[in-house]
Amino acid sequence: MRIVYLNPCGQMGGAEMSLMDLLASMRAAEPSWQFWLVLGEDGPLVDQAKSVGVQVMVAPFPPALARLGDSGSGSIGALWSCLTATAGTIRYARDLRRTLAELEPDIVHTNGFKMHVLGAWCSPGKSHPKNAPLIWHVRDYVSTRPLMKWLLRLNAKRATAAIGNSQSVANDVQKVCGSGLETNCIYNAIDLKRYSPVGEKADLDSLAGLQPAPQGTVRVGLAATLAHWKGHAVFLKALARLPQDLPLRAYVIGGAIYQTGSSQRSLDELRALAAKLGIAEKVGFTGYVADTAGAIRSLDILVHASTQPEPFGRVIAEGMASGRAVICSAAGGAAELITEGHDALAHPPGDDAALAARILELVRDPELRARLGRAGRITAERRFERGRLAEQFVPLYQRLAGHAALQAEADLAISQ
Repeated sequence: MRIVYLNPCGQMGGAEMSLMDLLASMRAAEPSWQFWLVLGEDGPLVDQAKSVGVQVMVAPFPPALARLGDSGSGSIGALWSCLTATAGTIRYARDLRRTLAELEPDIVHTNGFKMHVLGAWCSPGKSHPKNAPLIWHVRDYVSTRPLMKWLLRLNAKRATAAIGNSQSVANDVQKVCGSGLETNCIYNAIDLKRYSPVGEKADLDSLAGLQPAPQGTVRVGLAATLAHWKGHAVFLKALARLPQDLPLRAYVIGGAIYQTGSSQRSLDELRALAAKLGIAEKVGFTGYVADTAGAIRSLDILVHASTQPEPFGRVIAEGMASGRAVICSAAGGAAELITEGHDALAHPPGDDAALAARILELVRDPELRARLGRAGRITAERRFERGRLAEQFVPLYQRLAGHAALQAEADLAISQ
Protein backbone atom coordinates (compact mmCIF):
# COMPACT_ATOMS: atom_id res chain seq x y z
CA MET A 1 0.00 0.00 0.00
CA ARG A 2 1.14 3.54 -0.73
CA ILE A 3 0.11 6.35 1.62
CA VAL A 4 0.64 10.05 0.83
CA TYR A 5 0.48 12.46 3.76
CA LEU A 6 -0.06 16.18 3.18
CA ASN A 7 1.04 18.73 5.79
CA PRO A 8 1.25 22.53 5.43
CA CYS A 9 4.06 23.19 7.91
CA GLY A 10 7.68 22.06 7.99
CA GLN A 11 8.28 23.30 11.53
CA MET A 12 7.83 21.05 14.56
CA GLY A 13 4.59 22.14 16.19
CA GLY A 14 2.35 19.78 18.11
CA ALA A 15 0.53 18.62 14.98
CA GLU A 16 3.82 17.85 13.29
CA MET A 17 5.20 15.94 16.27
CA SER A 18 2.00 13.90 16.38
CA LEU A 19 2.31 13.26 12.65
CA MET A 20 5.88 12.04 13.20
CA ASP A 21 4.63 9.62 15.84
CA LEU A 22 2.12 8.26 13.33
CA LEU A 23 4.76 7.93 10.59
CA ALA A 24 7.17 6.12 12.92
CA SER A 25 4.45 3.78 14.15
CA MET A 26 3.29 2.98 10.61
CA ARG A 27 6.83 2.37 9.31
CA ALA A 28 7.57 -0.02 12.17
CA ALA A 29 4.31 -1.92 11.66
CA GLU A 30 4.31 -2.06 7.85
CA PRO A 31 7.90 -2.01 6.52
CA SER A 32 6.81 -3.03 3.01
CA TRP A 33 4.40 -0.12 2.58
CA GLN A 34 5.47 3.10 0.85
CA PHE A 35 5.03 6.41 2.65
CA TRP A 36 5.26 9.87 1.11
CA LEU A 37 5.04 13.24 2.84
CA VAL A 38 4.29 16.42 0.86
CA LEU A 39 4.99 19.65 2.77
CA GLY A 40 3.96 23.23 2.13
CA GLU A 41 7.27 24.54 3.50
CA ASP A 42 10.77 23.34 4.30
CA GLY A 43 11.83 22.79 7.90
CA PRO A 44 13.03 20.28 10.50
CA LEU A 45 10.14 17.94 9.72
CA VAL A 46 11.84 17.03 6.42
CA ASP A 47 14.84 15.33 8.02
CA GLN A 48 12.80 13.81 10.81
CA ALA A 49 10.43 12.16 8.35
CA LYS A 50 13.31 10.91 6.22
CA SER A 51 14.94 9.42 9.32
CA VAL A 52 12.04 6.95 9.69
CA GLY A 53 12.04 5.97 6.01
CA VAL A 54 9.42 8.38 4.64
CA GLN A 55 10.02 9.94 1.22
CA VAL A 56 9.55 13.72 1.38
CA MET A 57 8.65 16.35 -1.19
CA VAL A 58 8.63 20.07 -0.35
CA ALA A 59 6.18 22.04 -2.49
CA PRO A 60 6.32 25.55 -0.96
CA PHE A 61 3.05 27.38 -0.51
CA PRO A 62 2.77 30.71 -2.34
CA PRO A 63 3.19 33.55 0.21
CA ALA A 64 -0.50 34.51 0.32
CA LEU A 65 -1.52 30.90 0.98
CA ALA A 66 1.18 30.49 3.63
CA ARG A 67 -0.14 33.55 5.48
CA LEU A 68 -3.78 32.54 5.11
CA GLY A 69 -5.46 31.92 8.44
CA ASP A 70 -8.65 32.78 10.22
CA SER A 71 -7.71 32.16 13.85
CA GLY A 72 -8.77 35.34 15.62
CA SER A 73 -9.19 37.35 12.41
CA GLY A 74 -12.99 37.39 12.31
CA SER A 75 -15.22 36.61 9.34
CA ILE A 76 -14.37 39.73 7.32
CA GLY A 77 -10.63 39.35 7.82
CA ALA A 78 -10.81 35.66 6.96
CA LEU A 79 -12.76 36.36 3.78
CA TRP A 80 -10.28 39.02 2.70
CA SER A 81 -7.35 36.68 3.35
CA CYS A 82 -9.08 34.02 1.30
CA LEU A 83 -9.69 36.36 -1.63
CA THR A 84 -6.09 37.57 -1.74
CA ALA A 85 -4.82 34.00 -1.72
CA THR A 86 -7.22 32.64 -4.36
CA ALA A 87 -5.08 32.82 -7.50
CA GLY A 88 -1.99 31.29 -5.92
CA THR A 89 -4.06 28.64 -4.19
CA ILE A 90 -5.67 27.53 -7.44
CA ARG A 91 -2.26 27.18 -9.08
CA TYR A 92 -0.93 25.30 -6.08
CA ALA A 93 -3.91 22.92 -6.09
CA ARG A 94 -3.36 22.21 -9.78
CA ASP A 95 0.30 21.34 -9.18
CA LEU A 96 -0.56 19.25 -6.12
CA ARG A 97 -3.14 17.31 -8.09
CA ARG A 98 -0.47 16.55 -10.69
CA THR A 99 1.89 15.37 -7.94
CA LEU A 100 -0.74 13.05 -6.47
CA ALA A 101 -1.48 11.64 -9.92
CA GLU A 102 2.21 10.78 -10.30
CA LEU A 103 2.47 9.19 -6.84
CA GLU A 104 -0.72 7.11 -7.34
CA PRO A 105 -1.55 6.75 -3.63
CA ASP A 106 -3.94 4.20 -2.19
CA ILE A 107 -4.74 6.65 0.60
CA VAL A 108 -4.34 10.44 0.92
CA HIS A 109 -4.04 11.47 4.57
CA THR A 110 -4.17 15.22 5.23
CA ASN A 111 -2.85 16.95 8.36
CA GLY A 112 -3.84 20.62 8.83
CA PHE A 113 -6.81 22.68 7.63
CA LYS A 114 -5.19 24.02 4.49
CA MET A 115 -4.24 20.54 3.35
CA HIS A 116 -7.73 19.22 4.17
CA VAL A 117 -9.16 21.70 1.68
CA LEU A 118 -6.40 21.26 -0.90
CA GLY A 119 -6.71 17.48 -0.65
CA ALA A 120 -10.43 17.77 -1.35
CA TRP A 121 -9.86 20.09 -4.30
CA CYS A 122 -7.32 17.66 -5.74
CA SER A 123 -9.83 14.84 -5.52
CA PRO A 124 -12.11 14.18 -8.51
CA GLY A 125 -14.78 12.77 -6.18
CA LYS A 126 -15.47 9.60 -4.25
CA SER A 127 -17.03 7.80 -7.19
CA HIS A 128 -14.13 8.37 -9.58
CA PRO A 129 -12.39 5.04 -10.36
CA LYS A 130 -8.90 6.45 -9.85
CA ASN A 131 -9.66 8.40 -6.73
CA ALA A 132 -7.79 7.48 -3.55
CA PRO A 133 -9.77 7.73 -0.31
CA LEU A 134 -9.16 11.04 1.45
CA ILE A 135 -8.76 11.07 5.24
CA TRP A 136 -8.90 14.35 7.10
CA HIS A 137 -6.87 14.10 10.32
CA VAL A 138 -8.41 16.98 12.26
CA ARG A 139 -6.35 18.21 15.21
CA ASP A 140 -8.20 21.43 15.98
CA TYR A 141 -11.77 22.66 16.37
CA VAL A 142 -13.43 23.49 13.07
CA SER A 143 -16.40 25.41 14.46
CA THR A 144 -14.22 28.20 15.91
CA ARG A 145 -12.72 29.12 12.52
CA PRO A 146 -15.18 30.92 10.24
CA LEU A 147 -13.33 30.38 6.97
CA MET A 148 -12.29 26.77 7.53
CA LYS A 149 -15.71 25.88 8.93
CA TRP A 150 -17.29 27.02 5.69
CA LEU A 151 -14.65 25.40 3.47
CA LEU A 152 -14.69 22.01 5.22
CA ARG A 153 -18.47 21.89 5.24
CA LEU A 154 -18.47 22.75 1.54
CA ASN A 155 -15.95 20.00 0.73
CA ALA A 156 -17.02 17.34 3.22
CA LYS A 157 -18.52 15.13 0.51
CA ARG A 158 -15.10 14.79 -1.10
CA ALA A 159 -13.58 13.35 2.08
CA THR A 160 -13.96 9.65 2.78
CA ALA A 161 -13.41 9.82 6.54
CA ALA A 162 -12.26 12.16 9.29
CA ILE A 163 -10.18 11.45 12.39
CA GLY A 164 -10.43 13.62 15.49
CA ASN A 165 -7.50 13.59 17.93
CA SER A 166 -10.01 13.60 20.78
CA GLN A 167 -13.68 12.79 21.13
CA SER A 168 -14.30 16.49 21.61
CA VAL A 169 -12.77 17.28 18.20
CA ALA A 170 -14.53 14.35 16.52
CA ASN A 171 -17.87 15.62 17.81
CA ASP A 172 -17.06 19.10 16.51
CA VAL A 173 -16.24 17.74 13.04
CA GLN A 174 -19.55 15.88 12.91
CA LYS A 175 -21.40 18.97 14.02
CA VAL A 176 -19.87 21.02 11.18
CA CYS A 177 -19.71 18.44 8.39
CA GLY A 178 -22.75 16.33 9.19
CA SER A 179 -23.26 12.66 9.94
CA GLY A 180 -22.58 11.71 6.31
CA LEU A 181 -18.83 11.95 6.93
CA GLU A 182 -17.47 8.94 8.79
CA THR A 183 -15.72 10.36 11.85
CA ASN A 184 -13.62 8.51 14.42
CA CYS A 185 -11.62 9.45 17.50
CA ILE A 186 -8.00 8.28 17.62
CA TYR A 187 -5.94 9.84 20.38
CA ASN A 188 -2.44 11.07 19.65
CA ALA A 189 0.48 9.04 20.96
CA ILE A 190 4.00 9.87 22.07
CA ASP A 191 7.38 8.17 22.20
CA LEU A 192 7.45 6.81 25.74
CA LYS A 193 11.19 6.14 25.51
CA ARG A 194 11.91 9.76 24.68
CA TYR A 195 9.40 11.19 27.14
CA SER A 196 10.51 9.33 30.21
CA PRO A 197 11.33 10.20 33.83
CA VAL A 198 14.87 9.04 33.14
CA GLY A 199 17.19 10.90 30.78
CA GLU A 200 19.17 14.07 30.24
CA LYS A 201 17.74 17.37 31.40
CA ALA A 202 17.96 20.63 29.50
CA ASP A 203 19.77 23.54 31.13
CA LEU A 204 16.83 25.93 31.11
CA ASP A 205 18.70 28.63 33.02
CA SER A 206 21.42 28.74 30.39
CA LEU A 207 18.87 28.70 27.55
CA ALA A 208 17.05 31.62 29.17
CA GLY A 209 20.23 33.55 29.90
CA LEU A 210 19.82 33.26 33.68
CA GLN A 211 22.21 32.46 36.49
CA PRO A 212 21.75 28.96 37.98
CA ALA A 213 18.80 28.76 40.34
CA PRO A 214 19.59 28.29 44.06
CA GLN A 215 19.52 24.79 45.53
CA GLY A 216 15.99 23.77 46.47
CA THR A 217 14.28 25.95 43.87
CA VAL A 218 11.09 24.43 42.45
CA ARG A 219 10.97 24.78 38.69
CA VAL A 220 7.62 25.38 37.01
CA GLY A 221 7.22 25.86 33.29
CA LEU A 222 4.80 26.31 30.45
CA ALA A 223 5.92 24.60 27.23
CA ALA A 224 3.96 25.64 24.15
CA THR A 225 4.03 27.49 20.88
CA LEU A 226 3.37 31.21 21.21
CA ALA A 227 -0.22 31.04 19.95
CA HIS A 228 -2.42 33.57 21.77
CA TRP A 229 -4.73 30.90 23.19
CA LYS A 230 -1.94 28.88 24.81
CA GLY A 231 -2.34 30.97 27.95
CA HIS A 232 1.07 32.58 28.42
CA ALA A 233 -0.53 35.70 29.89
CA VAL A 234 -2.60 33.60 32.31
CA PHE A 235 0.55 31.79 33.40
CA LEU A 236 2.43 35.03 34.02
CA LYS A 237 -0.49 36.58 35.91
CA ALA A 238 -0.75 33.45 38.06
CA LEU A 239 2.95 33.71 38.91
CA ALA A 240 2.46 37.34 39.94
CA ARG A 241 -0.14 36.19 42.51
CA LEU A 242 2.29 33.88 44.32
CA PRO A 243 4.12 34.87 47.50
CA GLN A 244 7.35 36.70 46.72
CA ASP A 245 9.41 34.48 49.03
CA LEU A 246 8.28 31.23 47.40
CA PRO A 247 11.36 29.19 46.29
CA LEU A 248 10.26 29.05 42.66
CA ARG A 249 11.63 29.81 39.22
CA ALA A 250 9.37 29.83 36.18
CA TYR A 251 10.10 29.24 32.51
CA VAL A 252 8.30 30.00 29.28
CA ILE A 253 9.51 27.31 26.91
CA GLY A 254 8.86 27.69 23.17
CA GLY A 255 8.97 30.15 20.31
CA ALA A 256 7.05 31.33 17.27
CA ILE A 257 6.86 28.67 14.57
CA TYR A 258 3.95 29.59 12.28
CA GLN A 259 3.87 31.90 9.28
CA THR A 260 0.49 33.38 10.27
CA GLY A 261 1.97 36.01 12.57
CA SER A 262 -1.34 37.43 13.81
CA SER A 263 -2.12 34.16 15.56
CA GLN A 264 0.87 34.22 17.92
CA ARG A 265 2.62 36.37 20.50
CA SER A 266 6.26 37.43 20.49
CA LEU A 267 8.78 36.74 23.23
CA ASP A 268 9.40 40.49 23.56
CA GLU A 269 5.70 40.99 24.24
CA LEU A 270 5.75 38.34 26.97
CA ARG A 271 8.94 39.73 28.53
CA ALA A 272 7.28 43.16 28.68
CA LEU A 273 4.25 41.64 30.42
CA ALA A 274 6.47 39.90 32.98
CA ALA A 275 8.23 43.18 33.70
CA LYS A 276 4.91 44.99 34.08
CA LEU A 277 3.75 42.33 36.55
CA GLY A 278 6.96 42.69 38.55
CA ILE A 279 8.15 39.09 38.01
CA ALA A 280 10.85 39.58 35.36
CA GLU A 281 13.55 38.23 37.67
CA LYS A 282 11.57 35.05 38.41
CA VAL A 283 10.80 34.06 34.80
CA GLY A 284 13.11 32.78 32.07
CA PHE A 285 12.25 32.73 28.38
CA THR A 286 14.09 29.98 26.52
CA GLY A 287 12.75 30.48 23.00
CA TYR A 288 12.37 27.43 20.79
CA VAL A 289 13.84 24.28 22.35
CA ALA A 290 14.37 21.27 20.10
CA ASP A 291 14.79 18.85 23.01
CA THR A 292 11.32 19.20 24.52
CA ALA A 293 11.74 15.96 26.46
CA GLY A 294 14.86 17.28 28.19
CA ALA A 295 13.12 20.58 28.87
CA ILE A 296 10.13 18.88 30.51
CA ARG A 297 12.39 16.61 32.58
CA SER A 298 14.13 19.69 33.97
CA LEU A 299 10.86 20.89 35.51
CA ASP A 300 9.19 19.91 38.76
CA ILE A 301 5.79 21.21 37.62
CA LEU A 302 4.51 21.42 34.04
CA VAL A 303 1.69 23.90 33.45
CA HIS A 304 -0.82 23.69 30.63
CA ALA A 305 -2.78 26.97 30.57
CA SER A 306 -4.74 27.12 27.32
CA THR A 307 -7.56 29.64 27.47
CA GLN A 308 -9.72 27.86 24.90
CA PRO A 309 -10.78 24.19 24.84
CA GLU A 310 -7.68 22.21 23.88
CA PRO A 311 -8.18 19.78 20.99
CA PHE A 312 -5.84 17.25 22.60
CA GLY A 313 -3.07 18.77 24.69
CA ARG A 314 0.02 16.87 23.62
CA VAL A 315 2.22 18.53 26.23
CA ILE A 316 -0.06 17.10 28.94
CA ALA A 317 0.67 13.56 27.74
CA GLU A 318 4.39 14.39 27.45
CA GLY A 319 4.50 15.72 31.00
CA MET A 320 2.67 12.70 32.40
CA ALA A 321 4.96 10.32 30.51
CA SER A 322 7.96 12.20 31.90
CA GLY A 323 6.74 11.62 35.44
CA ARG A 324 6.18 15.32 36.14
CA ALA A 325 3.38 16.88 38.16
CA VAL A 326 1.03 18.37 35.58
CA ILE A 327 -1.52 21.15 35.96
CA CYS A 328 -4.07 21.03 33.16
CA SER A 329 -6.51 23.58 31.79
CA ALA A 330 -9.50 21.26 31.88
CA ALA A 331 -11.61 21.86 28.80
CA GLY A 332 -12.11 20.09 25.48
CA GLY A 333 -9.88 17.16 24.64
CA ALA A 334 -7.45 18.00 27.42
CA ALA A 335 -10.08 17.11 30.00
CA GLU A 336 -10.31 13.63 28.45
CA LEU A 337 -6.63 12.89 29.15
CA ILE A 338 -6.48 13.18 32.93
CA THR A 339 -8.19 12.04 36.10
CA GLU A 340 -8.26 15.09 38.37
CA GLY A 341 -6.37 14.57 41.59
CA HIS A 342 -5.05 11.17 40.50
CA ASP A 343 -2.58 11.75 37.67
CA ALA A 344 -2.81 15.55 37.28
CA LEU A 345 -4.41 18.66 38.76
CA ALA A 346 -6.81 20.89 36.85
CA HIS A 347 -7.91 24.51 36.74
CA PRO A 348 -10.63 26.36 34.77
CA PRO A 349 -9.34 27.85 31.49
CA GLY A 350 -8.27 31.48 31.82
CA ASP A 351 -8.53 31.56 35.62
CA ASP A 352 -5.14 32.84 36.79
CA ALA A 353 -6.21 32.85 40.45
CA ALA A 354 -7.13 29.15 40.33
CA LEU A 355 -3.92 28.35 38.48
CA ALA A 356 -1.88 30.22 41.09
CA ALA A 357 -3.55 28.19 43.85
CA ARG A 358 -2.67 24.91 42.12
CA ILE A 359 0.95 25.96 41.57
CA LEU A 360 1.23 26.99 45.22
CA GLU A 361 -0.24 23.66 46.33
CA LEU A 362 2.37 21.72 44.38
CA VAL A 363 5.32 23.91 45.31
CA ARG A 364 4.55 23.34 48.98
CA ASP A 365 3.83 19.61 48.71
CA PRO A 366 6.70 17.56 47.21
CA GLU A 367 4.95 14.29 48.08
CA LEU A 368 1.93 15.30 45.99
CA ARG A 369 4.24 16.18 43.10
CA ALA A 370 5.85 12.74 43.29
CA ARG A 371 2.52 10.90 43.54
CA LEU A 372 1.05 12.71 40.54
CA GLY A 373 4.22 12.05 38.54
CA ARG A 374 4.12 8.31 39.22
CA ALA A 375 0.42 8.03 38.39
CA GLY A 376 0.87 10.15 35.27
CA ARG A 377 3.53 7.81 33.91
CA ILE A 378 1.25 4.80 34.42
CA THR A 379 -1.58 6.60 32.58
CA ALA A 380 0.73 7.50 29.70
CA GLU A 381 1.93 3.91 29.32
CA ARG A 382 -1.66 2.71 29.19
CA ARG A 383 -3.13 5.34 26.85
CA PHE A 384 -0.42 7.04 24.78
CA GLU A 385 1.98 4.28 23.66
CA ARG A 386 3.03 4.97 20.06
CA GLY A 387 2.60 1.45 18.68
CA ARG A 388 -1.14 1.82 19.23
CA LEU A 389 -1.42 4.22 16.29
CA ALA A 390 -0.58 1.59 13.66
CA GLU A 391 -2.92 -0.86 15.36
CA GLN A 392 -5.75 1.59 14.75
CA PHE A 393 -4.74 3.09 11.41
CA VAL A 394 -3.70 -0.02 9.48
CA PRO A 395 -7.20 -1.60 9.57
CA LEU A 396 -8.72 1.80 8.70
CA TYR A 397 -6.44 2.28 5.70
CA GLN A 398 -7.04 -1.28 4.51
CA ARG A 399 -10.79 -0.99 4.85
CA LEU A 400 -11.05 2.33 3.02
CA ALA A 401 -8.61 1.34 0.27
CA GLY A 402 -10.37 -1.99 -0.19
CA HIS A 403 -13.72 -0.27 -0.43
CA ALA A 404 -12.33 2.15 -3.03
CA ALA A 405 -10.92 -0.74 -5.08
CA LEU A 406 -14.26 -2.58 -5.04
CA GLN A 407 -16.05 0.64 -6.03
CA ALA A 408 -13.63 1.12 -8.92
CA GLU A 409 -14.26 -2.42 -10.15
CA ALA A 410 -17.99 -1.93 -9.93
CA ASP A 411 -17.84 1.37 -11.80
CA LEU A 412 -15.69 -0.24 -14.49
CA ALA A 413 -18.16 -3.13 -14.89
CA ILE A 414 -21.05 -0.71 -15.23
CA SER A 415 -19.21 1.35 -17.86
CA GLN A 416 -18.57 -1.78 -19.92
